[in-house]
Amino acid sequence: MPRYLIFGLCLLAPHAFAATDTTPANDQDLAYSLGASLGERLRQEMPGLQLEALVEGLRQAYQGQPLRIDKTRMQAILAQHEEQANAAAQQAQVEQLQSAEKRFMANERTRAGVHELAEGVLYSELAAGSGAQPKAGGKVQVRYVGKLPDGSVFDQNLQPQWFSLGSVIEGWQVALPRMKAGAKWRVVVPSAQAYGAEGAGDLIAPYTPLVFEIELLAVAD
Repeated sequence: MPRYLIFGLCLLAPHAFAATDTTPANDQDLAYSLGASLGERLRQEMPGLQLEALVEGLRQAYQGQPLRIDKTRMQAILAQHEEQANAAAQQAQVEQLQSAEKRFMANERTRAGVHELAEGVLYSELAAGSGAQPKAGGKVQVRYVGKLPDGSVFDQNLQPQWFSLGSVIEGWQVALPRMKAGAKWRVVVPSAQAYGAEGAGDLIAPYTPLVFEIELLAVAD
C-alpha cells in the first residue's frame, strides 16, 4: 500500500480519538482534529519526518499554489520511498522468521535422544531397523507424516510410497541413508535443507523448519 496515500487513508480510517464532547465542531476544531489524526498516523508510520516541509507541501497543494517540486519528481521520490519501505519491511519479516527458526532448532536439540547429522538435520530413533540402508541414487519405500513447527500436519502418506533419493528434499537425503529398513525416525529438517527462503506456496512459509516421522519400509537400487 503506497505510503503517499496516507492522507486519504487518514480521512477514511477510524477516529483516532474518542469523542467525549457532543458540542458541534467548528471549522477550526475540525481542521485541528484532522491534523492531529494525520500527525498520530505519521508519527507511527514515518518517524523523523520533517514537519516544516510536510506543512509547506500540504499548504501549497491545498491552496492550489505552485509546488516547490514538480509532480514528476514527486512521483519518483514517493515511488523510491515506497520501494525502500517495502524492502525494510520484508527484511524485518525475514529476520523475525529466522529468529523463530533458530529458537525452534535450539529447543529441538535439547530433546532427549536427539542426534545431529550433517547440515544441522536432527533425528531421534522411534523404532530400530535391521534391514538394508539406502544407497545414493537408490529408491526408498516409506510411510511418513510431515508437520510444521506448530504441530500442524502439512503432508502425510500413510500408504507405502516409493521415492528416488534424488527427488526428495535435502534433509531427507541426509537422514535416509543413515536409516536401516524397518526403522522409524523423527527427523527435524532446517529450512535450508527443506524449502529455504522461498517456502512452498501458501503451505510452507519461508525459513520454516519441518518435522517428519519417517518409517523406512524397504530399499531398492
